[in-house]
Amino acid sequence: MLDIKFIIDNRSIVEKAIKDKLTEPVDIGLIEKLYLQRKELRQKLDTLNAEKKKAAQERNISEGQRIKQEISGLTEQLPSVEKELVTLVSKIPNLPSADTPVGTSESDNRVLRTWGKPRKFDFEPKPHWDLGTDLDLIDIQHGAEVSGARFAYLKGDLVRMQFALLHFAFDVLGDVDVLSRVAKAARIDIPITPFVPVLPPVFMRTAVMNRMARLHPMDDRYVFEKDDLVLVGSAEHTLGPLHMDEILEEKDMPKRYVGYSTAFRREAGAAGKDTRGILRTHQFDKIEIETFTIPERSFQEQDFIIAVQEYLMQKLELPHQVVLKCTMDQGTPNSRGIDIETWIPTQDKYRETHSADLMTSYQSRRLNTRVRRSDGTIEHVHMNDATVFAMGRMLLAILENYQQKSGAVAVPKVLVPYMGKEHIGDA
Repeated sequence: MLDIKFIIDNRSIVEKAIKDKLTEPVDIGLIEKLYLQRKELRQKLDTLNAEKKKAAQERNISEGQRIKQEISGLTEQLPSVEKELVTLVSKIPNLPSADTPVGTSESDNRVLRTWGKPRKFDFEPKPHWDLGTDLDLIDIQHGAEVSGARFAYLKGDLVRMQFALLHFAFDVLGDVDVLSRVAKAARIDIPITPFVPVLPPVFMRTAVMNRMARLHPMDDRYVFEKDDLVLVGSAEHTLGPLHMDEILEEKDMPKRYVGYSTAFRREAGAAGKDTRGILRTHQFDKIEIETFTIPERSFQEQDFIIAVQEYLMQKLELPHQVVLKCTMDQGTPNSRGIDIETWIPTQDKYRETHSADLMTSYQSRRLNTRVRRSDGTIEHVHMNDATVFAMGRMLLAILENYQQKSGAVAVPKVLVPYMGKEHIGDA
């Protein structure tokens, strides 16, 4: 969430962010009224507690009882004021970065750069679901019979390729020399440290996901009310609270993590979209980055993460474009959102495969994750999260871009050492 004092002092800026992000209107006048009411209640309680202490020292029993009753009444009022105030403030989205385009649809997103040229086939390329069926790599029929629509079995060499992608990504993200070269090539001057591998939980408490500002829309979450738990929609959801209610030391920053987990989404708003294949499923595996930095380095941190994403994609030799998302296409907690879209031959267009989101202090304020600076001052950290590989989308991109006339699929050169073969199926 945003700082309440900032909201009150910068009303026009905040109202513009609400408008540009097309989020629910919020009464900032009411926020100011509740903020002042809370401040007054707290001041009165502080004064009364001091008077109560004095009455006790003077053994003035009647005065002490009167003060106690007054304190009780104010104490009952404070939680309701606090709850209403926090509820309203939580509805206000993060402020978009200065370079974020204002827009009302994905068509207002801005392509920053492209890499690679889409392949020209001398045969009619097959969609990934046909390739997967022909090579016995994707079994959608049994997935539907066992689990329902938008589920699939991955089999054989496609499973091996998924773990090849995992090993490749972890090797890069753990190699300081490679990361340093990536940063240098992108002209980014920040401390380079390896990303710590994490296998995070896939369940989390609903209250914690709410503190991450990721619980809503609830229709897209698998919620277990009896246990007060929700399944994650990405590894970032449980990586983000890793330092909840902690104070980190500046000398230990940045903190960088790379997590691998299964993710779950209802895809409630995707009825009729991408119903075939594995582009949009209810269950999928992802490698995700989460980092914690000092505020003045968070923008560069995002650029560094994007440079790493691009390096991985270039090594896989997959044509792609880097896109700056407009205000409408950002999430509520995002300040700056960058997507990588990969070329899908049979759709004749680029499709989103990666995201990189700068949250500034929006999530850390809700999570109470702070940093003690070298001068002793304490402030909220800035947070970034990003996709390394959304496995289903990467596998389908490789299948379609690397398919051969013979019906086989070539293995990207960078993955050959991990898989021990150059083709899936007959070359």
